[in-house]
Amino acid sequence: MPRLLLIEDDLTIRAPLARALRDRGHAVAAASTAMAGLRDALDDRPDLVVLDLGLPDLDGRELLRMLRAVSAVPVIVATARDDEAEIVRVLDAGADDYLVKPFTAAQLDARVRAVLRRGSTPATQDPTLVVGGLRIDPRARRVSLEGEPVELTPREFDLLHHLAARPGEVVTKRELLTEVWQIPYGGADKTVDVHLSWLRRKLGENAQQPRYLHTVRGVGVRLAAPEDDR
Repeated sequence: MPRLLLIEDDLTIRAPLARALRDRGHAVAAASTAMAGLRDALDDRPDLVVLDLGLPDLDGRELLRMLRAVSAVPVIVATARDDEAEIVRVLDAGADDYLVKPFTAAQLDARVRAVLRRGSTPATQDPTLVVGGLRIDPRARRVSLEGEPVELTPREFDLLHHLAARPGEVVTKRELLTEVWQIPYGGADKTVDVHLSWLRRKLGENAQQPRYLHTVRGVGVRLAAPEDDR
């Protein structure tokens, strides 16, 4: 049974939502403040956190940053804030999905199941992806290049992992925005470009002299091992 932590200050939302998620087969703990939620997330290690941004003691985006500094627990932000720039900032800060109020319990449940599916791998299957000298371990969320660790932000890791799962394939920015950033609409291509630039720098390359990340102008980006791209 998936264990969820619901961080929501409004009791009229928190109580019925927790009850509805329990009815759908989840074990749900709830917190009404950011600091209580942070403590519960660290002590109880839930499978997923549902996070409101408008908390009384600390903005939810700041709590997200604090969580990401110490944990890779999946986080779905569920908030009334519907500004596109805010959505991009929150997803860039490490949220796995973003849901705008009002929403139904069924909608949230579907998002929860989708995020948990993305993070699940059969225990007998090694999920490590290897592309040339790159090794990406999604369980530990660690990356190494030629045996040396590469420190990535949560979003950079998700971007690299998505590309590495499709080695040699051209992946469009539209797909990256939908699958990595969970943004089902246009207008944020620059977000992909910026993160690709940061990722290239950490892999010791640039757009003019690519080794792993190859831009296909007007289409998208392709990740390939150097020896596979001659």
